[in-house]
Amino acid sequence: MFADLRGYTALTQSIDQPALTSLLDVFYDECAAAIWRYDGLLNKTIGDAVFAIFNFPVKQTDHPVQAVLAAREIQKRFASRREELLHSIGAGDEDVEIGIGIGIDSGETNFGEFGQTHRDLTAVGTVVNRAARAQSAAQSGEIMVTQAVRDRTAAMIAGGGSDHLLKGFREPVTLFRA
Repeated sequence: MFADLRGYTALTQSIDQPALTSLLDVFYDECAAAIWRYDGLLNKTIGDAVFAIFNFPVKQTDHPVQAVLAAREIQKRFASRREELLHSIGAGDEDVEIGIGIGIDSGETNFGEFGQTHRDLTAVGTVVNRAARAQSAAQSGEIMVTQAVRDRTAAMIAGGGSDHLLKGFREPVTLFRA
């Protein structure tokens, strides 16, 4: 699962560093709490995004369900604090976009330490790339999941999907709104 803070780049041009730091603190904390609640591992904070892995280190048969529940909780937590956050960072009543786009995929990946001079414990592979690209396709407040996630979460995700041309993928990828 990838979650990205929408509107952050625009905000970096209009609010001061302490306010940006405060916003990222809330974003990271809310994401971490939701991810941990549903037995995920917050693997990376990447600027204004987070990367979480489910089904590691403890194997879970329902890890796609857990990932969707965590994503929904992230959206709920952040939405409930939106106005407070805008006020606290000095954005006031301005028409400021601030929200989160989330992408989730499920499948086989490689997890381990990669690199020679700098070792980094992370997951790599097509499933990671597809989740990242699904997150890029998600609008503020949206959770986009792949067919693999939809297949493993049964009735949690209703409605049809739409094909997206995702960067780096030759064929369109069907994404569903969760």
